[in-house]
Amino acid sequence: MPKQNNSSAKRIAVMDLGTNTFHLLIAEAGADDFKVIHHQTEAVKIGEGGINKGVIQQAAFTRGIKTMQDFKKRIDEAGATQVRAIATSALRSAANGNDFIAEVEAKAGIQIEIINGEQEAAFIYEGIKASGALTDENALIIDIGGGSVEFIIGNNKEVLWKQSFEIGAARLMDKFHKTDPIPVISIKAMTAYLNQQLADLFIAAMQYKPTVLIGSSGAFESFAEVIELEKSKAFDIKKTKSYEFDTDDLLELIERLIKSTHAKRASTKGIIPVRVDMIVTASLLTIYIMQKLGLVDVSMSTYSLKEGVLAGMLG
Repeated sequence: MPKQNNSSAKRIAVMDLGTNTFHLLIAEAGADDFKVIHHQTEAVKIGEGGINKGVIQQAAFTRGIKTMQDFKKRIDEAGATQVRAIATSALRSAANGNDFIAEVEAKAGIQIEIINGEQEAAFIYEGIKASGALTDENALIIDIGGGSVEFIIGNNKEVLWKQSFEIGAARLMDKFHKTDPIPVISIKAMTAYLNQQLADLFIAAMQYKPTVLIGSSGAFESFAEVIELEKSKAFDIKKTKSYEFDTDDLLELIERLIKSTHAKRASTKGIIPVRVDMIVTASLLTIYIMQKLGLVDVSMSTYSLKEGVLAGMLG
């Protein structure tokens, strides 16, 4: 088959419609990889004010529609011919999720697919695999979303176990982080809750014995950015596929974030506004998993669900 020139190369658009952020990734198919044409992240906060009530509030609904119309404009401008919009936890569990999907189709001409937690975990694995972060060692992949958290145990050959839990950072924040800084009593309550919620994970970890922890984008990107920027290094998350943490640096940062105030976090370089508050429960969840499973070897991949979907469309 002759090599395509750039003008006729296939362009693909993938949207990941999460609880906090809507992502748009437009890429051009290459010989064995893809070239990013456009990457946009919007803090839609579709779960705001209603995440644990199972409803999308009016202001969030309106923000979501407006963002999807903007995405459609970008997709048309880029000339993408294949388009997929994937919705996860917040739309999955919202009573008015179908109303949102219908309105997006009517006003932006985009069809949204709602996927379940199992499919979400499968796409995340494919994204992590595409980033080159996996080896032949068993790894525990963690993707902390606003609505759900996906855990996958696998290596560069296969998925051994995967499960999605409705314990995302926004849900945990709504339940436990009501005062800032988060009080010790709330941390203890959250720990007891995680002990109960994550029983299946501990059984799987005993069976497959992961030796490394890989964080998928989200809060882990913020951890990496803060650490590197504090060392005064020129660090560009957009040019990074994967990153290995110095365990001491990571633990020190997590401890600081857990004790921090909103103002302190907001003034910390490397934490994007949508993550300023949710990074506290994300930090608590990260250190909880590290300690519970004895994982000190931690890395991060900037690839996640959307790259996994893209890899499937290219493959």
